[in-house]
Amino acid sequence: MWVILKVNRKNLSLLKKNFFNKLGRDVKFFIPKLKLNIFNRKKVLIKESYLLGDYVLCFHKDFSKKSMLTSLKYSQGLKYILTDFFNAQEEIEKFVAKCKENEDDNGFIKSTFFEFKKNKNYEFISGPFVKMIFRIINQNKINLKVLIDNRIATVSKARNLFRPV
Repeated sequence: MWVILKVNRKNLSLLKKNFFNKLGRDVKFFIPKLKLNIFNRKKVLIKESYLLGDYVLCFHKDFSKKSMLTSLKYSQGLKYILTDFFNAQEEIEKFVAKCKENEDDNGFIKSTFFEFKKNKNYEFISGPFVKMIFRIINQNKINLKVLIDNRIATVSKARNLFRPV
């Protein structure tokens, strides 16, 4: 059964260690990551970012037992466990499958993970236009034709990452 944990990222390794000690090696953590290319003056910085922010997905067969969750509640590095995850198991499994399907060889989420809709606003989170907001005019398999500050540009789906605004 999957649970959603809000964690302190600085203490993530301690949290994993606590979970492994209490649950054994059967526990699985899933933390989808993004590889961001940030342009700083003339340099390109590569930064690793978590897709879910401070949230981590964790799987163990005994999470259906409330006593198990209660024993993990005060683990170091854990802020809290989201409630109502019992009802969302199917959606969580679909999300994990979609993430794994769109991972590259290094475990980073590819741009194919994201779905784009015409005439919606998005923000660049990597590439030369970081933090700029744009609207999609047209798209094909490789590129997006976008409107940025009343200028039309064509950007690559593979080289840039975007998020809805």
